[in-house]
Amino acid sequence: MALTSSGALSLNEIHVEAGGDTGTTAGLNDTDIRDLISKGSGATMAFNEWYGATAFTARALFVGGDANQTRNVIDYVEIATTGNATDFGDLLYSGSQGGGSVSSSTRAVHGGGNNVGRDADQLTLLQYSTIATTGNATDFGDFYENNMSQATFSSATRGIWGDDTGDLGAGVEVIHYITIASLGNSLDFGDRTIVTLSSAGASSTTRGLVAGGRTGGTDKNVIDYVTIASVGNATDFGDLTSGRRTLSGCSSNTRACFMGGVAWPNTVNIIDYVTIASTGNATDFGDLSAVNSNGSATSSSTRGVYAGGQQPQAATGDMVYITIASTGNTSAFGALSATRHSLGASSNAHGGLA
Repeated sequence: MALTSSGALSLNEIHVEAGGDTGTTAGLNDTDIRDLISKGSGATMAFNEWYGATAFTARALFVGGDANQTRNVIDYVEIATTGNATDFGDLLYSGSQGGGSVSSSTRAVHGGGNNVGRDADQLTLLQYSTIATTGNATDFGDFYENNMSQATFSSATRGIWGDDTGDLGAGVEVIHYITIASLGNSLDFGDRTIVTLSSAGASSTTRGLVAGGRTGGTDKNVIDYVTIASVGNATDFGDLTSGRRTLSGCSSNTRACFMGGVAWPNTVNIIDYVTIASTGNATDFGDLSAVNSNGSATSSSTRGVYAGGQQPQAATGDMVYITIASTGNTSAFGALSATRHSLGASSNAHGGLA
């Protein structure tokens, strides 16, 4: 959390923000304290330069996916800094095509996916990573049925998968949730207003949206919403500008963006947006730099990053970004460590945490 931007500010508060323990010895010339304001040793400093300073770094994880072979890789990027992704670690198993990720400010949980080359008990597996610490994933629990939903969103405490394939893979309207800080199995949250597969999710701190998808072979433009803290069935929010499947979502605390997808049989580059607090239909935001589907998106409170996907048949490792508050087309961000589609994405700074 950032330091106060005005008023009283103590050396101890600065020390704690820099990662120190409260009450322990610290000085303004300590490296970690100077690093908060990017000052070198011996540089002239004024106490008010620490107003608003933070050691927090917005980080995104891109998890699993498929490109001729399923992948267990976890990549990460620092959202504020364009560039290529870096290896974070590995999932517990090889492959997670179509799984989805949720996250708090400290923990990311990835779950589900299809059964390419995997044992049946892995179809329901939930696994987690500590976002600030690179390393391999750890077992979290299980879904209570098979799930390959990427329509995910989260608050600071609760993660939700907003649609579900069900054990037969045909789609059911069930919504799953977990408490991110507590290891265990998913629970039933409620039901969608319709049965869909291949939808997208996004959220503020209080409200989660699920958009698009398909029912059978028909692409849907429906947007549903739930109040994240209150289990229950979804309510109609409005409509996308067009029906499409395999799209991706990201958000600030006020605006949700839904990117790409397939309006059968065409892959599209559409980006729509809605104001999360106000029910109603989506509005055009801009365009992806290329037609793309089956990518995955996540965000900080200001920037959304879309990674991977299919353009339209060949997998890509490209990453692009938008400034969520400003409508317009995407800009180049960098590349994943390997080309892949149908991956999961989460961050420690998305709209549900703002």
